[in-house]
Amino acid sequence: MFQKEQKLVEQQIVIIFKEHKIPFPEDLDWSPVPFSGEWGLSTSFFKVAAAEAKSGKSLNVPQRAEEIARLVADNIPSQEYFPRIEAAGGYLNLYFDSRLFSARVVNTVLTAELFGKGDPKGETLMVEFSQPNTHKAFHVGHLRSAILGDAVCRILEYAGFDVIRANYYGDMGLHVIKWLWNYQKFHSGETPPADATRWMGDLYAEANRRVEEDPTLESEIRELYGRWDRQEPEIVDLWKETRQWSVDGFQDLYDVLDIHFDRFYANSEVEFLGKELVNELIQKGIAEDLRPDDAVIVRLDDLLGLKKEKYRVLVILRSDGTALYATEDLALAKLKFEEYRLDKSIFVVDVRQSLHFQQVWKTLEIAGFSWAEKCEHLSYELVNLPGNVVMASREGTVVLLEDLIREAKSRAFDVVEEKNPDLSQQEKNEVARAVGLGAIKFPMLDRENTRIVTFDWDSALDFNGQAAPYIQYAHVRANSILKKVDEVPSEAIDPNYELDPSEISLIENISQFPAVIQNAANEYKPLHLTHYLYDMARSFNAFYRQAPVLTADPEVRDFRLQLVEASRIVLAAGLKLLGIESPRVM
Repeated sequence: MFQKEQKLVEQQIVIIFKEHKIPFPEDLDWSPVPFSGEWGLSTSFFKVAAAEAKSGKSLNVPQRAEEIARLVADNIPSQEYFPRIEAAGGYLNLYFDSRLFSARVVNTVLTAELFGKGDPKGETLMVEFSQPNTHKAFHVGHLRSAILGDAVCRILEYAGFDVIRANYYGDMGLHVIKWLWNYQKFHSGETPPADATRWMGDLYAEANRRVEEDPTLESEIRELYGRWDRQEPEIVDLWKETRQWSVDGFQDLYDVLDIHFDRFYANSEVEFLGKELVNELIQKGIAEDLRPDDAVIVRLDDLLGLKKEKYRVLVILRSDGTALYATEDLALAKLKFEEYRLDKSIFVVDVRQSLHFQQVWKTLEIAGFSWAEKCEHLSYELVNLPGNVVMASREGTVVLLEDLIREAKSRAFDVVEEKNPDLSQQEKNEVARAVGLGAIKFPMLDRENTRIVTFDWDSALDFNGQAAPYIQYAHVRANSILKKVDEVPSEAIDPNYELDPSEISLIENISQFPAVIQNAANEYKPLHLTHYLYDMARSFNAFYRQAPVLTADPEVRDFRLQLVEASRIVLAAGLKLLGIESPRVM
């Protein structure tokens, strides 16, 4: 935002260094001065002093850095944007003119096509997330991966990365064979009702109950698995038809959540590729084939010459030749890098799979695939529901995602109706949908990825606390001010009055938005953005209460209108990056 002014100062520092025969570094690292009522930039000269010391001069580095800072502060010409310049220790601090800083920040937001959007980085990242299993219910246990992965993708794209969104369906395995067996034997010819995912989940739970009641049925399921392995057309056709029922049901839920994907993988797609890769690993001497008595394994610690146990043993194929998760994950990682030129492949999978992924990628690295080091596990913890609900697809004791969404909309509708009964029925429904979905998503993102989320309706729908409705309502307040004027002045305005402390705080928050985006992208942590938006909403609400807009004097009114519009833009942009809508009214 102030790169031009920063570069001008750097050029003047170069001149001062040349006059005093001080070597100039390749670049100066600038950072914001901790805000305490005024804005500033700071750089240090410790590297410069250290370089002088390395060149043979006998000097005290901290003392020399302080001398250089004082030298620059005493000799640099006066600056329009930086009326106050000081040396502090080995640092040079440049303090902005508050009026010019405020005008620049607000005008930048109003004129930017997308304020805070990073320049293209020329890096392609694939983010794989959600990963539901077909022939099962789509339950709340899948929710955090879907919401976290979507938000990470949105933030990475906004930060300047090229992002490929991938989903990896579990569409084959014992759970699918068991479902097909139950369908063939007890439900042949049936088609799913409108609520397809619930019906699919019910049939899976039913299959498990039947087998638990009569374990001898396991032989029929194993026989069906053999027919799948032989790719018998009757079984393959039935599998394709029933798999599509699940996929269509999943897509309906993704549409509701406003989540999309660029590439869908399925474990059936990589199952046989994985078996081929296992054979290659056996031929290379990386894997040991202990069949028929035991499985195919990779003794990672032995291969790496490690005396202490770290990677352990990875089982990559069952003794009967059927695939495991590892079989398919080896092939999936390879397929991704064959299809795309990736700078990084990120797997959004729960924390319990951490060792598994370390084993898979280390196996690929040993096998000579250099891209294996570009694979990264973005782990997350699970979601607890009120009452410590334990979800198990086998027993059918799951909280279905569509039920959670339905309840969120219903609860949000009640709150909206109480707060704004004059809205039309359609408006109430639209607002309830936006508020309800926001209430579900925000708690999933407003916590460290590797910490358990305990979902609670009261906090999720809190209009006065750290929750999506509170931030959405700040956006609505900004919108309510703006709709009372014909238009917001478009020309840049310097505030020629003493800024209210609430204005200064709000402008400071707005100015941080680009840096917050970069930080959230670099660490894959949407919580940096959730925390920022909560602070931004609090700051706007304080401004709303303390600094009159519409009744202020004209020159004050015009700048404050621009500040309201800038706040609205930032709140809406931030919520969108979390996958949350910004209602006009609430």
